[in-house]
Amino acid sequence: MSQRALAVPPGRAGRLWLQRRLETARRGADLLDRKLRILQGEVGRLRESAVQTAAAWDRHQAEAEQWLLRAALLNGQRAIRLSADGVSADVRISYSVTMGVRFPADATVALPPSMVWESAVLTMARQAHRTALAEAVRHAAAAEALRVMEAEALATRYRLRAVRERWIPRLEQALVGVTLAIEEQERSDAARLRLAEGSLRPIRRSAGG
Repeated sequence: MSQRALAVPPGRAGRLWLQRRLETARRGADLLDRKLRILQGEVGRLRESAVQTAAAWDRHQAEAEQWLLRAALLNGQRAIRLSADGVSADVRISYSVTMGVRFPADATVALPPSMVWESAVLTMARQAHRTALAEAVRHAAAAEALRVMEAEALATRYRLRAVRERWIPRLEQALVGVTLAIEEQERSDAARLRLAEGSLRPIRRSAGG
């Protein structure tokens, strides 16, 4: 929030101006607080999802490496190279939106069936690597979703803190100052009025005499 002096209109108009903005700021703080609590809940859910998908990826990657080692021992490195068909994976990502924040909800991998003749061990190794790839993609989506949501929660926390700790106190302080100035002006006006009335009494008595 800017620390420049507030451009408050003078008098009662300024007090009304500040009261309205203070009400808006407090309502905004309540909305930011609600958004932050929802985002924090999503962060917790996504963090758990990221941990689970990371564990699944590690497990299937280790399994794929074991099958690849078996294939290399039984068929040799040349057979592994020949079984590579050079196809590309088709990754599809679905998205979700929470409190206006768009993030990856899931990711899937599509691979065409292999047209290369190979041994049973190579087939198992291929399938194990495809499964590991699918789990890697799912974890990448979960990790990105967590990153996006954590960043939004942090930004929301900063905005909420700025409104609560800087903007609202500035408005409250300005409102107190304007209110005191109005009250002082009213007292001054009342004193001048009493003084004027006191000055007019001798004139009225002389006119009446």
